[in-house]
Amino acid sequence: MSQRFNIIAARLSGLLVVQRKPIEDSRGFFTRFFCSETFQELGLTKPIQQINHSLTRKKGAVRGMHFQYTPYAECKIVSCLRGRIFDVAVDIRKGSPTFLQWHGEELSEDNFKTMVIPEGFAHGFQTLTEDCEIFYLVSAPYMGAYEGAINPGDPIVSIKWPLNVSQLSDKDDSTPLVGQDFRGVEI
Repeated sequence: MSQRFNIIAARLSGLLVVQRKPIEDSRGFFTRFFCSETFQELGLTKPIQQINHSLTRKKGAVRGMHFQYTPYAECKIVSCLRGRIFDVAVDIRKGSPTFLQWHGEELSEDNFKTMVIPEGFAHGFQTLTEDCEIFYLVSAPYMGAYEGAINPGDPIVSIKWPLNVSQLSDKDDSTPLVGQDFRGVEI
């Protein structure tokens, strides 16, 4: 395993928190976001297909909870470049013992944490400060016809957002609640 990362398994199987280890000196720091060799050792063998960068201006805003269905199911490797976010993954894998359970982790420009969110999880985040920039690597291209979502306020999932939700897109807000017939996604 690379000496540049400390890998922490979250309580949801397959979900990882990566603590990047910066090298610092008087000029600042250097840190590695991704190493294919390290991530292959963790079982992430699909190549990166997209690199995304987002800016969310308002504190308390929520983006998510998004996923893609097979064959475009995606692994996301998420880091916060500026500000602080509460990053959340929800297990939506059919038959998983942690089905519809969630895990949240604070990611910030200062704590050097990254979440590795495998296929079969919905992903989203809440901004804890103004002007948050998020950088994430994705293992599948975005395909609108295969897009899925969980409502961020769904009472069955019951995500405990740290702040009152100050902003939510119309699309995320109108996502239907999880019904009793939702059995999850095949991976």
